[in-house]
Amino acid sequence: MDDQTRTELEAATFRRLVQHLREHEEVQNIDLMILAAFCRNCLSKWYRAAAEDKGIEMDYETAREIIYGMPYAEFKARQPETTPEKQAAFAAVQAREAEAEQAAQAQQ
Repeated sequence: MDDQTRTELEAATFRRLVQHLREHEEVQNIDLMILAAFCRNCLSKWYRAAAEDKGIEMDYETAREIIYGMPYAEFKARQPETTPEKQAAFAAVQAREAEAEQAAQAQQ
């Protein structure tokens, strides 16, 4: 596969992922973080970083609106409060991620 085709397939896959997340607002960011250690906000940060790598200035809120398909405040207002159980599970994920990062740094 040539580089152009690979890039086109990756872009199409990314667009489908973003569309899928937009269609499934019932999946909260905390659910994504618990299960996959990334969320819509992570995608927004990565999108912004990719734009900046190409010399395109973009603030975080603009990147969020691209990923969420609406202003973040509007999305947030439509979301229910997270449960204490989800918050505890997220804290456990954060602890595991921190441990993994420390282990990776120790190996360097």
